Amino acid sequence: MSLPKAQFIRQIHPNLSLQQINEIPVIVLDHAVGKAMIALQGAHLLSWQPHFAAQDIFWLSEIEPFRLGAAIRGGIPLCYPWFKDNGSPAHGYARINLWQFSQWHISDEQAELNFTLYDQHKLVEAQLKMTFGDECRLSFTHYGAQDAQLALHSYFNLGDIAETTLHGLPKSALNTLNNQQENVPSPRQFDQETDCIYSAENPISRIEDKAQQRTIEIEHINASDIVVWNPWHKKTSNMSQNGYQTMLCVETSRIHRRLVQGESVQAIIRLSR
Repeated sequence: MSLPKAQFIRQIHPNLSLQQINEIPVIVLDHAVGKAMIALQGAHLLSWQPHFAAQDIFWLSEIEPFRLGAAIRGGIPLCYPWFKDNGSPAHGYARINLWQFSQWHISDEQAELNFTLYDQHKLVEAQLKMTFGDECRLSFTHYGAQDAQLALHSYFNLGDIAETTLHGLPKSALNTLNNQQENVPSPRQFDQETDCIYSAENPISRIEDKAQQRTIEIEHINASDIVVWNPWHKKTSNMSQNGYQTMLCVETSRIHRRLVQGESVQAIIRLSR
């Protein structure tokens, strides 16, 4: 997977630069531990490739136009402060609003980047801390007065969905395509459109990507739900006709148990070495 061409704006730190992809400003990390790219719209992690990885961990649509005010297809969009159509716009406004790149700490072993979302009164509504080392750790904290939903809508980069197995999930899930609680296989393979919400009773999910000969592990901390999504042949905005073949969403979420003020959720993403 090749990343879109970015225009250099300025150097922030020897390991950090501000660049732009079409209308979207992005922070680019180039460090001994690996490379990452984060859009300031949505504090949206677009790309992470650890130094020992042959391929990017995340999937990003090759036809994404990168326009301000439009959700970006790929990486990790933040669905917050609501999920799906529980408000307007769908999946909340956090992913289409500009966040502030508020702080960073760089050492030889890791890079920590902090992003802040402010409300209309210029009060902190949410913060997202990204830590990159041998693993990627995302820590989201909700500061709004109202309880909120959250999904870290993570698109993982695969060699072939037909050769992929997802491990570690329960054998029951809410199928949102028919709104029915169903018994499902675990481990799970994919041969059709999938949109399921699982209980996060097991904190670790593993994506076995046979085509790329690697395993991605996602640890869900203080999550109540795990969402699994692949649109299959269903027409999806800003996704090519065959885009579904190389991606799978496994989302660390708080949907049925909402976040209260000051509460945090973490996702830790590891690649087998």
